[in-house]
Amino acid sequence: MKKIILSIAISATFIYGCKKIDQDPKATASKEAVFSSEKGLQLYAASFYNSLPAANDVVRADNMADYAARTDVPTFLTANGFSSQQSSGWDWGALRNINYFIENCTHPAVPDAVKQNYIGIARFFRAVFYFEKVKRFGNVPWYGKTIGISDSAQLYKKQDPRKLVMDSVLADLDFAIANVTSTDATRSMVTKYVALAFKSRICLFEGTFRKYHSAAGGLAEGLGNTANEWLTEAVNASAALIKDGGFKLNTAGSTDLSYRQLFTSQLPVTTEIILSNVCDATQKVLNDANWYWTSATYGSRLSFTRTFVNTYLKIDGTPFTATPGYQTMPFAEEVKNRDKRLQQTIRMGNYMRINGGAPEAAPPVFSYTYTGYQPIKWCLDDVKLDGGTLNDNSISIIRYAEILLNLAEAKAELGTLTDADWAATIGALRARAGITGGLTTKPVVADPYLQANYFKDITDPALLEIRRERGIELAWEGLRFPDLIRWKLGNLLTQTWNGFYVAELNKPMDLNGDGQNDVLFYSGAAPAPIKGVTFVNVSPTLPNGNVNPQRLSEGTKGEITWLTNIERKWEDKKYLYPIPLSDMQMNTRLDQNPGWQ
Repeated sequence: MKKIILSIAISATFIYGCKKIDQDPKATASKEAVFSSEKGLQLYAASFYNSLPAANDVVRADNMADYAARTDVPTFLTANGFSSQQSSGWDWGALRNINYFIENCTHPAVPDAVKQNYIGIARFFRAVFYFEKVKRFGNVPWYGKTIGISDSAQLYKKQDPRKLVMDSVLADLDFAIANVTSTDATRSMVTKYVALAFKSRICLFEGTFRKYHSAAGGLAEGLGNTANEWLTEAVNASAALIKDGGFKLNTAGSTDLSYRQLFTSQLPVTTEIILSNVCDATQKVLNDANWYWTSATYGSRLSFTRTFVNTYLKIDGTPFTATPGYQTMPFAEEVKNRDKRLQQTIRMGNYMRINGGAPEAAPPVFSYTYTGYQPIKWCLDDVKLDGGTLNDNSISIIRYAEILLNLAEAKAELGTLTDADWAATIGALRARAGITGGLTTKPVVADPYLQANYFKDITDPALLEIRRERGIELAWEGLRFPDLIRWKLGNLLTQTWNGFYVAELNKPMDLNGDGQNDVLFYSGAAPAPIKGVTFVNVSPTLPNGNVNPQRLSEGTKGEITWLTNIERKWEDKKYLYPIPLSDMQMNTRLDQNPGWQ
């Protein structure tokens, strides 16, 4: 992190920061001074890290997900609220910085192995840069070298085919894997294993995208026959990292703690974290996770939906939704005896926070949550951190658990998943979560709840369970929207934002079983205040005459529902973002993405 901080200062006077691909780098140091020593290469390469997601970006990255109820409907999901005028992301400055480095990292005074290491780092960042562009926009122009200001043919060229760009991404990743160093104890720098991890992620995305979008007229039309090649690359990258990387699932402490430690630890848990945004209070490098997740106004008040919480298994490994009467089970009961990741992801049971003294019970707070399922995954437990950018917990960018999930999913898609594979991946993850059953052999019966609510076209029981596991293990880590995109399941983003079941109005509810009532739902006139109880108005109409966005599904009882009065609309054009209008006007040879013309 110190190196990354340093790179920010360097970039102000050095090469990074160009906004257009035709700008010349500005420098106060000569090219000779930079490229003639390993130290110079190291300082230049530090600027590449600015393109990794910032800690604050990661903790709010799932603010548009099917399981995320929030303050408002994202503009992207409204019927007509988003267009090329609102779009963004068609920027190329970071790419020029990378290409300039690759072209000039040739000085004979630097040993070849050192140069190859730093070129490998640069090519890793180029691969990630282009993957993000393809994921957002589909076809994009490939620039493998810097472009001169007078080269109008390159500056104003059309997009290149997806195949050319992604084949180039794969070549860059393979070069990085072959040439970048394999050691970094801080988990904050790019290594061979970081490159392998991203190859696992990127190849799984591309393989499944090509599989599920390959129909006539689809975004991957004509590429379906190459899907298995990418899935095989995902398998190979995952297997290599598992075999040689020295990583393992964090199992320190009890199953009640080992999962959440990954997200609240000040230093990265190096057994499992592969790359992290490291925070450090002494360097004033902090994040705002507590503020974002515990504020009524600063964040989006993201809350799990009940439809998703229902997918957490019981502790014996059986589906919770096979339990008779689960639909009307009260919150305090429904969260008992479940996959222990649930209690490490939301406020429930014996969750406590520190508020200037001894830890105190901390049930869900309805000024922070709309559904009752209030996340804690990225939050620290001290209330004093809730009012600003004060968190010093390091934020994971990619971790070993994802690699296990990538391997399992890619093998299941290829039809090669074995019981041994299941035990080493899904079984291991569930064992860490305290689950006792179904750990050693693949399931043979498809869960009807998953099929009815999420994956109606998937009949393979193992693939269904892998997708369940992926959603739970990686919740709130910024991967859900890309997963829905590659699976061609954007329609799930219109699911009802539902919360826990309320049996009757005007009856106080104890949400954590400590004998103290916490919340009461009412309609019409509010009852007399009760100390320690939050009142929630679920009247159809608010006193000002507006429709109440928070109601019960059956009027006087039922699941909490939120914002059912505002339409969310999915259209297949939304599997890609539109190219920003200003960029279309600047380069008239660009083709706008389908449906956004």
